[in-house]
Amino acid sequence: MTDTATEMATQAATTEAVAAPVSPLERRLDISITLADIEGDIGARLKNIARTVKMPGFRPGKVPMSLVEKNYGGQARSEAIGVAVESALESELKAQNMRVAGYPNIQPVTSEGGGKLNFTATFEVYPAIALGDVSGQSVERPALVVTEAEVEQTLDVLRKQRMVYSEVQRAAQKDDRIVIDFVGRKDGVEFPGGKADNHTMTVGADAMLPDFEAAVVGMSAGDKKTFDLTFPADYQAKDLAGSTVQFDVTVNKVEAAELPALDAAFAKALGSKDGDMDAMRVEIRANLEREVKKRLEAKTKQQVMDALLAVNSFDVPKALVDAESRQMADAAVRDMEARGMAVKGFPIDPAWFADKAIRRVKLGLLLTEVVKAHDLYAKPEQVRAVVDEFSASFEDPTEVVRWYYSQPQRLAEAEALAVENNVVEWVLKQVKVIDKSVAFDELMGNAG
Repeated sequence: MTDTATEMATQAATTEAVAAPVSPLERRLDISITLADIEGDIGARLKNIARTVKMPGFRPGKVPMSLVEKNYGGQARSEAIGVAVESALESELKAQNMRVAGYPNIQPVTSEGGGKLNFTATFEVYPAIALGDVSGQSVERPALVVTEAEVEQTLDVLRKQRMVYSEVQRAAQKDDRIVIDFVGRKDGVEFPGGKADNHTMTVGADAMLPDFEAAVVGMSAGDKKTFDLTFPADYQAKDLAGSTVQFDVTVNKVEAAELPALDAAFAKALGSKDGDMDAMRVEIRANLEREVKKRLEAKTKQQVMDALLAVNSFDVPKALVDAESRQMADAAVRDMEARGMAVKGFPIDPAWFADKAIRRVKLGLLLTEVVKAHDLYAKPEQVRAVVDEFSASFEDPTEVVRWYYSQPQRLAEAEALAVENNVVEWVLKQVKVIDKSVAFDELMGNAG
């Protein structure tokens, strides 16, 4: 509200305001403006309209004010009242030192007469946060040093991702890929979803029920088998849960997996220009160390945030939670679209994200107070270190750094992360830190 009309309304409007709490963070202000005080603003708006308005029979700027007022008086009056109400509300909020979260809901109320208009503004305010003492909390800081064992394990995973299959004339065993026809019957009647032709499955991949996989182990191409299978009591299809059915299975093909050799061809398949496996191992180790560092820091940060929340309890504005929930719902839709899923018409309810949204909003408000209280703002060199870390895994890090610094909003992401890192470092100095080794599979989410 910085235009001329707003300034005029700020100087002219007479207000009467009373704050009345409705809920822990909800406030209500009763605003009364004197119509006589905004007549000047209405007149100024009409004169401004008259300069450019076009009407049949008149040149621009020569339309009589009586006609301008007749056609545009209501618009000018509405705009002037709106500006006066907003200015009065802004002035009162400043006087009472209130910080509005979200947008005020302004509603007119019955006039008391005397040339006044009355309004009620209902809104939420930001909570007053008195920071709690975090020194009594403890944080388990996970630790893991990447060794050659993790490098070889990663190479093994990369090899399995590039497995080739060739048909074999033997019985199916674990890790084989088989092509089968099957039909399932309950009480002699085929049930929905229980039949498929030329279905491909990998033995031991747990894509089928364990009893089904166990039944096809040892079968060769051309073999047929009939066996009973009992569905788990908690099976997703309620009409099959806990039921015993009969399957007929025919094996059409058995294919054995063959891992690629650790040679120059494999290295080139992973992006190495010269096919040097030793250099590839060095690169894999560097990538692993970056990923492990990122995950260790993320786990530590989560515990730090938990420690802060444990000693700081406060209400959060519903408006901020609703906005965050909507953003998370929108992000979920974009993620599904990026994965190639058809989401048109799919109901994504922001309420599903309410709990996570509350945590995010609380942490956002809390971190702001911690940063302010302990001067933990990001320094330029800290922001640059974050950007350099982002860029390290790219083929041309310099270009990525230039990309970040070319747009303020991109750099803001790095700055926010640098601030979070400062908070984590500060909290770790206050709490009891317990260093604890973590297994590689557990850290990477591979634990069975």
